[in-house]
Amino acid sequence: MRNLNTLQIAVIIAFVSAFGSFLWTGAGAQGQSQSIETAENTEVAVFAGGCFWCVESDFDKVDGVLSTVSGYAGGETQDPTYKSHAADRHLEVVEVTFDADVVSYEELVGFFFRHIDPTDAGGQFCDRGHSYTSAIFAQTSEQAEIARSEIDTIEALGILPGRILTPIRGDDVVYPAEDYHQNYYQKNPLKYQYYRRACGRDARVADVWSMDVEG
Repeated sequence: MRNLNTLQIAVIIAFVSAFGSFLWTGAGAQGQSQSIETAENTEVAVFAGGCFWCVESDFDKVDGVLSTVSGYAGGETQDPTYKSHAADRHLEVVEVTFDADVVSYEELVGFFFRHIDPTDAGGQFCDRGHSYTSAIFAQTSEQAEIARSEIDTIEALGILPGRILTPIRGDDVVYPAEDYHQNYYQKNPLKYQYYRRACGRDARVADVWSMDVEG
């Protein structure tokens, strides 16, 4: 779904020219103003939420997030690539390093759910198939308990159009994706914004979470 042809790129450029700006609100990686070296209480969280370009972009806006790495996890092989990861049953994931003194794991889980469609077990938005399905890769038993509690809380509120189908999985090796995928939204803002809009990600999230008073 992400290969753009010359005509599509031309349309993007025309759109940007017509409206005067292609900058997306918050695209400056606001959450990474603090360095990992100066943080005293760092932890790692791993989330799969469809396209890792979008997940990485979303988490970079969170205060307390120190770094994000797009990658692959949960599959049947070692050292997957972008071309092989789907066949090898890997999911696109983002590894989030965060300052637990600034943002809690519970807050990150809540943020994650509210930026995906957790009721969709077949992929996310326009991207279909196993590699684009959502999941939480809990790094510890405590993280798993927090994630389960958040799911229970959301479902008890009855604010979603269906059950949460995002599984909680165990710790797994995250294989970093190729360099050109890292911070893709900053390196290729035109292509990224076209893709995100065309895929209907934000529109679907708004629809799914329309009854959420926290959204």
